[in-house]
Amino acid sequence: MSEEGTKVKRADARRNEKTLLDAASAVFVTSGVEAPVRDIAAEAGVGMGTIYRHFPTRADLIIAVYRHQVDACAAAGPELLASSASPYEALRRWIDLFVDFLVTKHGLAAVFRSDNAGFEPLHAYFLDRLLPVCTTLLDAAAEAGEIRSDLRAIEVMRGVGNLCIGAGGDSRYDARRMVGVLVAGLRLPA
Repeated sequence: MSEEGTKVKRADARRNEKTLLDAASAVFVTSGVEAPVRDIAAEAGVGMGTIYRHFPTRADLIIAVYRHQVDACAAAGPELLASSASPYEALRRWIDLFVDFLVTKHGLAAVFRSDNAGFEPLHAYFLDRLLPVCTTLLDAAAEAGEIRSDLRAIEVMRGVGNLCIGAGGDSRYDARRMVGVLVAGLRLPA
C-alpha cells in the first residue's frame, strides 16, 4: 500500500473511532456504562465486530470514551474564548459543557474503583487537560473585569462537580440550574 493510502486509511480509522466514541458516549448517558455493546453498535450504525476491533474490552471502550470527552471539553475552551461575545460568556458556556461531561461520566465512578490498572491515570489526565483550560477562562474573565479575580480553577471545578453529584439520583434535582446559580455568583456587579 502506498504511503498516501496508509494516511487515508489512518484518517478513516480515526473518523470511525470518533463515531464509535460519540455513539458510546450517547449510550452511556442514557443507559450507563454497562449498556450492551449492541446498543452502541446500533447507535454508531456499525456491527459489533467493528467495536471489538477498536476496543477489545469494555474497559478499553470506557477509558477511550472518558479521554475523548475530556479532550473535547479541553478543546472547547479556546474555541469558546475566541468565538463568544465576552470571556464571561465563554466561561459560562464552557462550564455548561463541563456539566454535561460530569453528568455523562456519572456512572463511571464505580468502574474507576475497580481493580483495572488502566483507570488509575484517568483522574490525573482529567486534571492535566481541564485545569489549564478553566484557569485560562477564569483569568480572561477576571482581566475583563467580569468576575472576581481571587478564584482558582480547582475551586470552581470542584464546586461544579459537587453540584453535579446529585444529578443521577433525584429527578427533582437540576444540576445545570444549580451550576447556573454558581456561575452567576462569579460575576462582579455591573
